[in-house]
Amino acid sequence: MKFSKAVVKYRIPILIIALMLMVPATLGYLKTRVNYDMLNYLPDGIDTVKGQDELLKDFNKGAFSLLILENMSEKDAAALKEKVEAVEHVDSVLWYDTVADLQIPMEMLPDKLYKAFNTENSTMMAIFFDSSTSADVTMDAIREIRKIAGSSCYVSGMSALVTDLKDLCEKEEPVYVGIAVALALASMVLFLDSFLAPFIFILSIAMMVLLNMGTNYFLGEISYITKALSAVLQLAVTMDYSIFLWNSYNEERGKTPDRNEAMANAVKNTLTSVVGSSITTVAGFIALCFMSFTMGRDLGIVMAKGVILGVIGCVTVLPALILVFDKPLQATRHKAIIPDMGGFAKGCIKLVPVFLVLFAAIIPPAYIGYSKTNKEVYYDMGECLPKDISYVIANSKLKEEFDVASTHMLLVDTSVSEKDIRSMTKEMEQVDGVKYVIGLDPLVGSLVPEEMIPERLTKMLRSDKWNLLLINSEYKVASDAVNTQIDSLNNILKKYDRNGMLIGEAPCMKDMIETTDRDFRVVNIVSIVAIFFIIAIVEKSLTLPVILISVIEAAIFINLGLPHYFGQSLPFIAPICISTIQLGATVDYAILMTTRYKTERIAGETRKDAVTTALRTSIPSIIVSGMGLFAATFGVTLFSDIDIISSMCMLMARGAVISMVMVILVLPALLYVFDKVIIATTLGMSHVDKVPEHSHSMA
Repeated sequence: MKFSKAVVKYRIPILIIALMLMVPATLGYLKTRVNYDMLNYLPDGIDTVKGQDELLKDFNKGAFSLLILENMSEKDAAALKEKVEAVEHVDSVLWYDTVADLQIPMEMLPDKLYKAFNTENSTMMAIFFDSSTSADVTMDAIREIRKIAGSSCYVSGMSALVTDLKDLCEKEEPVYVGIAVALALASMVLFLDSFLAPFIFILSIAMMVLLNMGTNYFLGEISYITKALSAVLQLAVTMDYSIFLWNSYNEERGKTPDRNEAMANAVKNTLTSVVGSSITTVAGFIALCFMSFTMGRDLGIVMAKGVILGVIGCVTVLPALILVFDKPLQATRHKAIIPDMGGFAKGCIKLVPVFLVLFAAIIPPAYIGYSKTNKEVYYDMGECLPKDISYVIANSKLKEEFDVASTHMLLVDTSVSEKDIRSMTKEMEQVDGVKYVIGLDPLVGSLVPEEMIPERLTKMLRSDKWNLLLINSEYKVASDAVNTQIDSLNNILKKYDRNGMLIGEAPCMKDMIETTDRDFRVVNIVSIVAIFFIIAIVEKSLTLPVILISVIEAAIFINLGLPHYFGQSLPFIAPICISTIQLGATVDYAILMTTRYKTERIAGETRKDAVTTALRTSIPSIIVSGMGLFAATFGVTLFSDIDIISSMCMLMARGAVISMVMVILVLPALLYVFDKVIIATTLGMSHVDKVPEHSHSMA
C-alpha cells in the first residue's frame, strides 16, 4: 500500500521523470543498429560461420554478389567493371577480362569460361566486398553499384536482399505502427466505457514502448523482426494492464469520494493482479531465449523487457496521467457496448456436452495440420519480399539467363595439389544441379604456367592458406534439392581436404534449417513447462495448469494447423515464435476465468453457479483483451509487404481470436466436468461444499 500511496502523492514528479527519460530513450532508439541478415544468428561453432570468418580474415572478402548486365557491349561492360571496382568496400570484381585480355575475342575463350560469364544477351560479373554481408557499408555499396549500373543491370546475392529488406522495412514501419495504434484505439473506444481513456492509455504505453526501444541500445543491435514486431506486440499485450487499472479505479471511485484514495487502492489491486498475469507472458518470451538460433533470444529479451516496462508504466505513469486528466476522463465516460453476459453464460453451461464433443473432434485434424505446417515452412528470405523488388527481379534474371539459382564458395587448403583440385572439381561438376566450378585452376587450365596467370586473378582466388572456388548451382537456396547437393559436395570436399569448408547462402540456410528444427521443440517444451509451474504456483493446483494449457495449446494447434489446410507456406521463424507468444499472451484469459471460478467455489457456490459466474464476469475482459490484440496486429497483416512480418501478425491476430473463443466456450465446460478432480488436487479447496446441486443440475 505504501507504494500505491507514493505513486498518487508523487504523480507530478513521476510524469516529469517519465518525460525526461524520453530524451535518452529517443537517442537510444535512433542509435540502435538493426540487423537484417538472418544468417548472423547462426551458432558460432558451425563450419559455414567459421568459413565466412576465414574468408573475411584471409581473403579480405565478406559479402558476395553477382551483377548481370543486359545488352551491353564488351567495352561498356569493361568500363562499368572499373567503376564498380572503384566503389568503396568493393574488394574485387571477377569477369572474363580478369582471366584473359579483352583483345582476345570472347568467342575464342575456352567454352567453359565463356559460358560461365556470358549468354546471348547478358554478361555476368562476380563482385567481392571487403565487408560482411549485412554491414551498413556493404548496403551502401550495393546502392551505389545499382546507381552506377542503371536499369538494365541487376544485383543479386544476400547483401542485395538485406539492402532491399532494410529499405522496405524503414518505409513500412512508421505506417504499420500508426495502423496498430489507430486500430487498437478504435477497439478500446468501442469496447470501453470512455472516449478519452484509450488515448491516455496509448500515451502511457507509447512512453514505455519508446523506453523499451531506447534501452535496446545496450544490446548492441536488434534484428529487423524484433524492431518491426516489438512495438506492436508490446502495445497489444500491455493494453490489458491499462484496462484493468481503469476498471479498478472506477470501481474504487464508487466506494470512496476521494479520488486519490480510490487510485491508491486501484494501483494496489492492479499490481497484485497484473504482476501475476504478466509473469506467464514474460515466461513465454523468455522461452525464446533458449533457441540456438539467436534471433529468438533477441526477440525474447526485447519483448520480456517490454512487458516488464509495460507493468511498471501501468502502475506509475498511467495512474499519474489518469489523475491529471481525471475531470475530462469522467466527463467523457459512456455506457459500455458489451451487454451483461448472464444469459449467454447460462446458455453455454447448458451446452457443455456439445462443446466437449466439438473440442475432442477438432483436436486430431488441428494437430495433424499443426505438425504438417511445421514441415512446410520456407527458409529462403527472398520469398518474404514482394515480386517487383530489385533483389527478386535480379534472382529471376540470373535463373532465366544463366540457369543459376544459388552460388556456393569453397575454401580448399593450399597444400592440396593442383591435380587433386582438378579431380575434385570434375567430381563436383558431376553432382546433380552443379552448373560449373570456377577457381584458379578450372579457369586457366593446367597448361598455363603459374607466372603467366594475371596477378589480380591469383590474388582474388588464392591466399597463403586457402584456394577459393565458386560453385554455381541450378538449385534454389533452402530447397531440398540444394541441401542434398550440399551434402554431396561436402562429401567430395572432405575426401580431398578434411579441413576444407563449403560456405555461402545455401550452406548457411541448410544449417539454419537443422538448427531451427531443434529449436522448435526446445522452445515449445520450455514455454509449456515454465507456464505450467507458474500456473501451478498461482492457482496452487496440479490439475488446473493441465486444463488451462490444454485449452490454449489446442488454440495454437488450430491457429498453426490452418496454413496447412489453406495451402499456405509460412516463414520458418513464425511457428517457433507464435506458439510461444500465443501461449504466453493468451493463457491470461484462462487464468482470469479460473481464478474467479475458484473464488466462487471456495465461497460455497455450486459448480454450476461458480462456472456460470466466472464465465459471465470474465467475458467482457477477455473480449476487450482479445480484440485489442487482434486489432493491433490485424492492420499490420493487411498492410505489410514483407511476408515474414505480415505472416506473424496474421497468426497473432487469428491466435488471439481463437484463444478467446476456446477460453469462453471450452474452458467452462472443462472446469464443470473436472470440478471434483480440481477440488481434490487444489490447495485450499478441500473444504468446498459438496451439497448435491438439485435444481442446478445440467438438466
